[in-house]
Amino acid sequence: MGVSTPKRRLVSTGSPFEKTAGYSRAVAIETPDDHWCFVSGTTGYDYSTMVMPKSVLEQARNCFETIKSALDEAGFELSNVVRANYIVTAPEYVDEVFAITGEYFGEIRPAATMILAGLIKPEMKIEIEVTAYRG
Repeated sequence: MGVSTPKRRLVSTGSPFEKTAGYSRAVAIETPDDHWCFVSGTTGYDYSTMVMPKSVLEQARNCFETIKSALDEAGFELSNVVRANYIVTAPEYVDEVFAITGEYFGEIRPAATMILAGLIKPEMKIEIEVTAYRG
């Protein structure tokens, strides 16, 4: 029996940052037994307008909508998410962000980490990264 090479597919949201920085919004990996999707850290831009909302709530919602779109394009759903990393820039955002994460992941409940750190642009208040799995 030969060993099969995993199939690798890149997912793009069309963001100009992807080409400039050399990354994909998501990378889907498929083997005969497993399907994984790794979604890059996603900030709150509305990629249709390239506008960053001022509110951390709106930014968090935009993060999730971009993530949902990338997962969908790769053949996954939010319910397939097994790991989530949340990065917020101020401790006072945590409770607001939890309200949004609860809306999207309330029943899914992936393993998660909340990190307090600076992001690459001052208007960014949150970044979310997820990993999804289908066996």
